[in-house]
Amino acid sequence: MCFRLVDIGRRSREGAVSIEAAIKECGRTRQWSVAMQLFRDGIQSGVQLFPGHYIATASACRKGGQWQHALSVLAMMWEARLEPSVIFSYNAGISACEKGEQWQPALALLSAMREAKLEPDVISFNAGISACEKGEQWQQALALLNEMREAKLEPDVIFSYSAAISACEKGEQWKWALALLSEMREAKLEPNVIFSYNSGISACEKGEQWQRALGLLSEMCEVKLQPTFISTTFQLQCWDQRVRER
Repeated sequence: MCFRLVDIGRRSREGAVSIEAAIKECGRTRQWSVAMQLFRDGIQSGVQLFPGHYIATASACRKGGQWQHALSVLAMMWEARLEPSVIFSYNAGISACEKGEQWQPALALLSAMREAKLEPDVISFNAGISACEKGEQWQQALALLNEMREAKLEPDVIFSYSAAISACEKGEQWKWALALLSEMREAKLEPNVIFSYNSGISACEKGEQWQRALGLLSEMCEVKLQPTFISTTFQLQCWDQRVRER
């Protein structure tokens, strides 16, 4: 389907609509290199490209794990002073960095948003926190979560808290991991994502806090969450530790 649309776009130079449709189809089928070629063809042939072309191309690159290409396309759009939904375009860039596990460029884009007098939204912060989690930058992840709250934005369970807890687990910060789980409960957010508990349990394991880890396992049962292989394995390790201490 994508290659057929490419041919249509090349034959028809009111092409802008056809090319955008082709790029979106390439993004859907994860053919980022074809999307980039279409984008370049459009520029070289003099077809007037709109923000949708740039964003669709960047999205295709993001899905293909090509964060550098995604940022280069977005940079071209900003340099051309096109007026898309500006926050959306920044979010596309931050998400591309997150997928490419590039926490530093992600934070740079968040900083650029502030310099441009734009207010990051929930998507901006969540992508930034996730990028920091993948980069094992627990302090940066917590700073973004705090900034999110100061901006009166509501962190969510799956993307905000779970990623921050995972960042703390990777940084062997069991106290912060437990504090975030507690904060979720105080905020009336049900920590009903098994990933959050597993990260908390793993953080306690790395900090040799097996009693606290068992407490989290007990809490999982209370909220009717089925322990996973990871949590069950740790439970067995805890029992083994208790036997050894006796």
